[in-house]
Amino acid sequence: MVFQDYALFPWRTVIKNVTYGLEEQNMSKEERRSTAQRFIDMMGLSGSEDKYPKELSGGMKQRVALARTLAYDPEILLMDEPFGALDQPLRESLQDHLLDIWREVEKTVIFITHDVEEAVYLSEKVMVMTRHPGTEKETLAIDIDRTRDREAIVTSDEFTSHRNEVWQLLHEETRNQR
Repeated sequence: MVFQDYALFPWRTVIKNVTYGLEEQNMSKEERRSTAQRFIDMMGLSGSEDKYPKELSGGMKQRVALARTLAYDPEILLMDEPFGALDQPLRESLQDHLLDIWREVEKTVIFITHDVEEAVYLSEKVMVMTRHPGTEKETLAIDIDRTRDREAIVTSDEFTSHRNEVWQLLHEETRNQR
């Protein structure tokens, strides 16, 4: 699971944060370090292995948290508003990075967000939830050509149509709760 607040151990270095989930697995210390290094490299954090969380930017902390989760090799990756506290340029950069990683590791990702554009940009399906109680209102298939760059995707008619469809469902839900 990847949280909005990173959930890193402040007394552990980057490499030790990433190996944390592997410590209870039947792996040698060298295997744990090698696995961790693979995901540290994948996250673009090479050279930061011996740094502590307080020495990292918010984006770097989030990438460490993602590396730690991926190193554990979960069947499903649950991400609870992981980019919510980041500024827009960094947020978009990490969204693009997440899509690249998703293509490489081929894992199911459940991504929780309140940002409609982020949901449409990152997803093959968007589940719109009701307010109270939080149940499924509707699940939409998002069919977007992701072989293009970000600008081409977010300005496409298909993206706009999906975004508007999600907004319409959210507005309906808001009206129903009054």
